[in-house]
Amino acid sequence: MGETITIPRAGASFSAYVSRPADPKAPGLIVIQEIFGVNQVMRDLTDEFARAGYLAVCPDLFWRIEPGIDITDKSEAEWKRAFELFNAFDVDKGVKDIGATIAHIRADASCSGPVGAVGFCLGGLLSFLTATRTDIDAAVSYYGVGIEQRLREADALVTPVLLHIAEEDQFVPRPAQAMIIEALKNRSLAEIFTYPGRDHAFARPGGQHYDEGDADRAMSRTLAFFRGRLTR
Repeated sequence: MGETITIPRAGASFSAYVSRPADPKAPGLIVIQEIFGVNQVMRDLTDEFARAGYLAVCPDLFWRIEPGIDITDKSEAEWKRAFELFNAFDVDKGVKDIGATIAHIRADASCSGPVGAVGFCLGGLLSFLTATRTDIDAAVSYYGVGIEQRLREADALVTPVLLHIAEEDQFVPRPAQAMIIEALKNRSLAEIFTYPGRDHAFARPGGQHYDEGDADRAMSRTLAFFRGRLTR
């Protein structure tokens, strides 16, 4: 269903997986990867958002470390590699790469104008930062790791953001969740849903903590959020 495109970036370039909707003109949506790269899970999610009516793009944000990372969560070796990539990743440069992706997709003849972002895990943090640092029109964060360390950035929030928080998230413990909720609860641009009993990556199909019911619930909320904000 998808294709690979090249996005120019400051004298270099990186690839992105693109999935196009049936409509010839549609809002853009940046799908921001987990720590496993642009793997089958991310490509499938990108396809799903395209079926929902978005020009969906999943950029390879690990390209500076190693282009084309495509691993799973099924082996100890892959988990080790994923955390190596996470620790080597430059978040600030990653957000700038997302900015370049936004500009590129807005210039696509198939884009109707508005562009949103949705990110998972590491991508959940990046989606939150995309809402504070770029001209994105709306952003959704699934169980973003490390947001509590960057809550000062909420003062720069000028675009709507939705956060999905797993209450039993082993990578975002309850004290961190409380900090995030306290910092954002009175901000009109921020909306938060929490999921009792759910652990990190509850929306990753095939993952250890996948829960179909809450994954579907979160997706419904995500699509409703975007429908109200990515039309023009």
